[in-house]
Amino acid sequence: MTPRAPLAELSGISKHFGEGETRVDALRDVTLSLYPSEVVGLLGPSGSGKSTLLNIIGCVIEPNQGRMALDGKLVFDGRSSGADLRRLRLDKIGFIFQFHNLLPFLNSRDNVAVVLELAGQSRSAARQRADELLDYLEVSNRALASPSQLSGGEAQRVAIARALANHPRLILADEPTAALDSQRAGIVMDLLRKVATEQSATVLVVSHDEKIFDRFDRMLHVRDGVLG
Repeated sequence: MTPRAPLAELSGISKHFGEGETRVDALRDVTLSLYPSEVVGLLGPSGSGKSTLLNIIGCVIEPNQGRMALDGKLVFDGRSSGADLRRLRLDKIGFIFQFHNLLPFLNSRDNVAVVLELAGQSRSAARQRADELLDYLEVSNRALASPSQLSGGEAQRVAIARALANHPRLILADEPTAALDSQRAGIVMDLLRKVATEQSATVLVVSHDEKIFDRFDRMLHVRDGVLG
């Protein structure tokens, strides 16, 4: 069997904030590989470095040291590789948060379509893709509903649809089930598993939510900036 190539590969990643006496080492020499079709949990106490690691993998912030490749392309190597990070985020990465952050003045369809329009697609093509995703996530009957009219579970499904709009290879989820009850949390995790399997994507989930721990293929632990 041919070994799987990692979708995201990090080596010696370190990140600090501030200098001198105010310096805080958020991450220390993190080495990690994430593979297609897996759902991985990222666990650790508050202030351990989870969010910093998620933001580096998501190309939101740059590390001070280390190397990272995403989908076979070098992004960081001791410094920025010069890659267009905004384009990488649009093309390769989907973000899901604890709170859905849907735009209150847009309905469900347009909350998904707006991401595609920002990426350059026509409104008609964007809305067609949005409708496909809402149907895929079994919330197409709420396409014309505003965020205020959605239940928590419905809003999170729309947020997942938005994250999937540009066919991302990497889904980064920050506490996506913390505001949901056990049943709705299970539904969200089943949807993320479906995405990972059917779209050969990697899903990385930051969570303190013990009720979903059994849904992960593996769990990573961060403490004091060190990946254990």
